Amino acid sequence: MDHKYELVAHRGFNFIRGIHDPDDVDGISKLEMRDSDIFVVTYPKSGTVWMQQILLLLEAKGDMTVYSVAKMPCNGDLVPWIEVIGSREAFLTAPSPRLRVTHLPYHLMPAALGQKKGKVIYVARNPKDVLVSYYHFHHLAKMLDTPTSFEDFFEKFLRGDVFGSGWFQHVKTWYSHRDDIDMFFITYEEMIHNLNVSVKKLCTFLGKELTEEQLADVVKYSTFSNMKKIPQANYEHVSDDLFNHHMGRFMRKGTIGDWKNHFTVAQNEIFDQVFQREMEDFPVSFTWDMTDMA
Repeated sequence: MDHKYELVAHRGFNFIRGIHDPDDVDGISKLEMRDSDIFVVTYPKSGTVWMQQILLLLEAKGDMTVYSVAKMPCNGDLVPWIEVIGSREAFLTAPSPRLRVTHLPYHLMPAALGQKKGKVIYVARNPKDVLVSYYHFHHLAKMLDTPTSFEDFFEKFLRGDVFGSGWFQHVKTWYSHRDDIDMFFITYEEMIHNLNVSVKKLCTFLGKELTEEQLADVVKYSTFSNMKKIPQANYEHVSDDLFNHHMGRFMRKGTIGDWKNHFTVAQNEIFDQVFQREMEDFPVSFTWDMTDMA
């Protein structure tokens, strides 16, 4: 990893130097919100790009020409991260609806969310698959330190010693504020199980009126197999300065249960112990394997 991209802790959260600026981040909490503002919130590798795709297509009523008209290299240009350097400033004058994604914790987000200004879509993914996906992403993304081994990354993830800090705290804190803000909470696994139902629920939450044909197009172009064929969704044109494209594609598997191909029995036992301790009173259950969908 380039030294300019090293992790830096700020206000209880791990950022990436060169990608995030503490002063910029501190200004986010003071942002004035519009009712039409929409934030997709995730812990890294939990369906952020997937929800970017769905939001774009809902806004375009399933019309894929949104890409040819926008002429943007990737979904992140059309639905940017609010915490990336320069994004907060651009947010101030952007036309409505302002669609943004973020990995930020609740306490660093606009305070106006607590006044039910704007909407939040929180996507949570089972943390074992998050860990595995994040491990592989660390090999692709040049702004992240390449892990010395899976075992080493496993330990860092459980300690929260990664960009985004701890998964457990991120999910629990955001969920605890679900009644304070206008929030739609959904799991990655729900979306895999029935994308059509998930998109319809999201459409209702956002107050969008689409025909059945338009909704069908949103779902069609938001499936993992189709997104892999869309360069903007698969981040194929992102600069080589940021991604080691020869290390693989941005969209890798998009499945449930890949952790079984990586965790040892001992690691799984350790993870389960931590999960049970941290999530003891958490009311949402997670799906750990595709067979659980039956």
